[in-house]
Amino acid sequence: MAREQKDPMLMPDPEATPVPLVDDKAPKNPWVRLAIDFVPLLVFFAMNSWLGIYWATGTFMAAMIGSMIASRVLLHEIPKMLWVNGAIVLVFGGLTLWLHNDIFIKIKPTILYTMFAVILFYGLITGRPVLKAVLEAAYPAMKDEGWRLLTRNWAWFFLVMAVLNEAVWRNVSTDTWVTFKAWAVLPLSMLFAITQAPIMTRYAADTNEAKSASETPKP
Repeated sequence: MAREQKDPMLMPDPEATPVPLVDDKAPKNPWVRLAIDFVPLLVFFAMNSWLGIYWATGTFMAAMIGSMIASRVLLHEIPKMLWVNGAIVLVFGGLTLWLHNDIFIKIKPTILYTMFAVILFYGLITGRPVLKAVLEAAYPAMKDEGWRLLTRNWAWFFLVMAVLNEAVWRNVSTDTWVTFKAWAVLPLSMLFAITQAPIMTRYAADTNEAKSASETPKP
């Protein structure tokens, strides 16, 4: 029996709002979601080049709020991960401006990546892959082993990205770190997401089988 083919799961970097969903309410044009995700980083990069890190931090905070509003208006929802990222940007951006110390905005990605890695690893240890809980409605044909592998791989990816962010900001100038954040992190995340597509193909269950399983009442 032929299997329904879905697009590869994309779970971009949480810095650019990390939401890999197939959403019937979302606009058909995928550039809308990409713009909502990426515009705050472009604003951060542009303002840092023009006026420096503190102006960049303030406008980054404003741009994140704007992205959340745009997501609500255009996509009819604000994804949970956008809420999380927005909250962390506001907290650490606020500390950066209040204390006039750019270390807070620089360690923000490290904390965000580490938090996601810990959540995903915890799900693996407890036998409840977090990705399955979040994305099963969008990808119902995925077998449990596939969810386990994807959760493991993304957990390690986020952990590596946390270490990489620490290595970069501690060893290069602020301008170079901002460039890395704006132009290297998202491509790395997208490239990694593409490498995970074969797992979805390999562990995709028959669509009718998955639908029947989802409709079976739980004891």
